[in-house]
Amino acid sequence: MESAITTKGQATIPKPIREHLGLKPGDRVKFFIHPDGTVVMLPKLPVTALRGMLKSDRPPPTIEEMDEAIVAAVTERDARSKET
Repeated sequence: MESAITTKGQATIPKPIREHLGLKPGDRVKFFIHPDGTVVMLPKLPVTALRGMLKSDRPPPTIEEMDEAIVAAVTERDARSKET
């Protein structure tokens, strides 16, 4: 598939590509240039698209459990920094 570049630097994304990526009017895309010179275009997903992506059988941690984990991590970091 190919697409022409307009004088404004715009190109139409062919319909099969739009359908494959699930792109709708108004969606945004990101371009990445790899070291080997290839270019990749990916849809820019809103944060809400990530909701439910990670599944867990465990209930979410409580605020108290998060606070305890933070204190433990800071204590461990401080202990390591004193060793050097």
